[in-house]
Amino acid sequence: MARTQVSRFLASPPFAILCAFRAFAVKLHEAMDLVLFDLDNTLLAGDSDYEWAQFLIDEGVLDRATYEAANDRFYEEYKAGTLDIYEFLAFQLAPLARYPRPTLDAWHEKFMEAKIRPMMGDRARRLVAAHVERGALVAIVTATNSFVTGPIAREFGVEHLVATEPERNGDGSFTGGVAGTPCFREGKIARVEAWLESRGHQLDEFPASWFYSDSRNDVPLLERVSRPVAVDPDPRLAEIATARGWEIMSLRS
Repeated sequence: MARTQVSRFLASPPFAILCAFRAFAVKLHEAMDLVLFDLDNTLLAGDSDYEWAQFLIDEGVLDRATYEAANDRFYEEYKAGTLDIYEFLAFQLAPLARYPRPTLDAWHEKFMEAKIRPMMGDRARRLVAAHVERGALVAIVTATNSFVTGPIAREFGVEHLVATEPERNGDGSFTGGVAGTPCFREGKIARVEAWLESRGHQLDEFPASWFYSDSRNDVPLLERVSRPVAVDPDPRLAEIATARGWEIMSLRS
């Protein structure tokens, strides 16, 4: 392009519009808040991981005598902050490897109707919608695996999910193992930072970063955001939130 043509383009309305749009996009990028939600016992009035195993037991897919006591034990260890996440995932992900995906998907839709939708309260739905409508970058960040939680995130209207990932074979079926770092305790920080980096962001760049959680297990990520919020917190998190002046709220009726 000749020099005179370049000069004319730089002075033209289309170039000015392009510059204005880019400036607006940069400003919008800088002004966007980050909002992260834990799922189980935070947005949900219950635990989807625990309820998925109970659903499979009730359906006769898993043997009640073998699995129910183990499911209860893992849940109590989680609440006490003593859960061995790899031992739990070996228990929780194994059934995914035993059945074809269409069968798992059919069970999951029944699970959504029977167990999950009744746990999705209006207050939680409104809180999520409010942040989405304000233009925040919103994600659900959960230790529960993405097979269980993907449809739940979509039901809440949340595009982004950072969850523990089940390992897959080349054909997309599940191996029964875990892929990468479990999204649990400090692993939530690593997984959130990796997700943000994949989108060209860093955690510290946001004007405000929120994380809503009920659990003592999420203190590491709560400490990393600028707006930690304890939602219907367990006793230990309630103590920590009170001592540190964190916001405490309820999403239950």
